[in-house]
Amino acid sequence: METIVGWHIDMEFLEDGDKTRADCVLRLPDGAALRAHGRADRYPTDPAQQRVGEEIAAARALDDLRHQLLAKAGAEIEEATHQPAHLVA
Repeated sequence: METIVGWHIDMEFLEDGDKTRADCVLRLPDGAALRAHGRADRYPTDPAQQRVGEEIAAARALDDLRHQLLAKAGAEIEEATHQPAHLVA
């Protein structure tokens, strides 16, 4: 049997001078909501490229989200098996 599941991540950006912050929220089917953050700082002599700052901040927010998802999955495995979970990223 095939099951199709979709997850959606909401990502917002805040630009403040040479700093970009990305905030994302992932709402999971079990009702959990994971919130992650990332930032990028432009070097003062680099040209202003808003999209590049957003891409870097988003990548860092998604990396934060990756860590949270692995921790959540590991906790759920340990709860079900009563054994330590060793998830490799």
